[in-house]
Amino acid sequence: MEMLAPEDPRRIGAYRLLARLGAGGMGQVYLARSDRGRTVAVKLVRAELAAQESFRERFRLEVNAARRVGGEWTAPVLDADTEAAVPWVATGYVAGPSLSDVVAKGYGPLPERSVRILGTGLAHALRSIHGAGLIHRDLKPSNILVTIDGPRVIDFGIARALEAADMGITRTGAVVGSPGFMAPEQVRGLRVTAASDVFCVGSILMFAATGRLPFGGTENSHAVMFRIAEEEPDLGGLPAGLVELVRDCLHKDPARRPSPDELLARTAGPVPETDGEPWLPGALVAQLGRHAVQLLEVEHSTGPQPRVSLPQPQPQPYGYHGAPAPAPAPATAVAPTPPAPAVLTTAPQPPARRGRRIGIYLALAFVLLVAVPVVAGLVYAKFMADDGDDGTKGSGRDTTPVATGRNSPAPEGDGDVTPGDITRDDGNNVPEAYIGTWRATSTSAQGERVHTMTIEGGTSGEKVMRLVETAPEYECVWSATLKSAGSPLELGPSTVESGEPKWCGPGAWSRLEMPDGSTIVRELVGSDKTPLRYTKQ
Repeated sequence: MEMLAPEDPRRIGAYRLLARLGAGGMGQVYLARSDRGRTVAVKLVRAELAAQESFRERFRLEVNAARRVGGEWTAPVLDADTEAAVPWVATGYVAGPSLSDVVAKGYGPLPERSVRILGTGLAHALRSIHGAGLIHRDLKPSNILVTIDGPRVIDFGIARALEAADMGITRTGAVVGSPGFMAPEQVRGLRVTAASDVFCVGSILMFAATGRLPFGGTENSHAVMFRIAEEEPDLGGLPAGLVELVRDCLHKDPARRPSPDELLARTAGPVPETDGEPWLPGALVAQLGRHAVQLLEVEHSTGPQPRVSLPQPQPQPYGYHGAPAPAPAPATAVAPTPPAPAVLTTAPQPPARRGRRIGIYLALAFVLLVAVPVVAGLVYAKFMADDGDDGTKGSGRDTTPVATGRNSPAPEGDGDVTPGDITRDDGNNVPEAYIGTWRATSTSAQGERVHTMTIEGGTSGEKVMRLVETAPEYECVWSATLKSAGSPLELGPSTVESGEPKWCGPGAWSRLEMPDGSTIVRELVGSDKTPLRYTKQ
């Protein structure tokens, strides 16, 4: 979460804003609270979108349909004003980080049991969404929030409203959506159906179980879309018990994919409420508990707040196309961040379940508060909001075209994260071959960037890597601890040792492979950029 900026409004509708959660293709997302004390996430539409009647009409229809979506597997739409100068929508604030953050930045790939329960939750969510006459169209890990009770799906119906926006995107051949999580018919520009969402479920289950995408990374979106449309998925590393299910979801022919009801039957098993076991690994449950504590620490001023008028819609210039330019505050088009994590589920729940959940969170909060040194190494606190890319800060990727709001490129360093194979090794010592100083270079419009990585010996949890990245406009220094030894070598999330916050941000955990004795390929888990190749100095 980020503090409200001076230009941010202090109220939207009946909701008092508390903090910024992030931004995405549609606009800025805020943590807010109603006068009755209900915590919500309020999404304020970008002003340039609000100026387009095609967007407004679709947004109006989709919000009305989304209000009909019920069930405990989605974030409910609670309130909206589609006729305001700058439209907004308020949804239930759901407990947990995004699946993208969990896999790429926090815990790593989930065990098979957790992935099966994830599939069950997604099937339930799709039944509710499709039952309201909606198709999600942009189902991906950053639109799935992970809670102690199961997954929750957000942002259903929004992709179609964005498609209707007359920003020149569809007319210039760009795609609104996320190439790594699109169905073949969507890639080809054909009719999107409920079966398209099922295809996305297959990609999501693969990502959740392995950290990889079935059709490769997204460093080249056109290549990924070609593989989705024409090639068979690569299911390497997927547990045997999930292979057939995922392959069926990823069938090129929509008619041959399972329905949500069939998905439920094939992923059926005890749910966390009935078998007494959490659906997530213990370390991840601890992270969720810490996340709950963080919400309790959110403070806001009770004194008078300056009132800031909402920006008036501004039309796009004639002939505008490509990524949208930054909008007037507060709906500035900035790099998107992962979906809004929250801490108290606001959807209606059965009384017994609600009591159990509150008890779990209170117990977790107590354990974490008295045992922070024990769990500190397990918690990755940088769970952010909404769908996508925040430059050097490291996040799950959203390929919806958006402007970064600055001309200078972000560093190539630890702020970027890339999906890739994830393996585990219980060894404790850094192999001798990895120890030493390694160098790589990359280029930008401003000139050459030099990446110098020094690896030292150590055991799990100890600091073993220092990375210095220098460029004409900045210098950043990161460090990382050993996560898992062996080959490939795995390093924990990187932290900033020095450098300007404008350029340097913490990164995800990484994997170092050595194809030969003089080269290391460092892959940042969850990034859409090609891994850098380092040579020994």
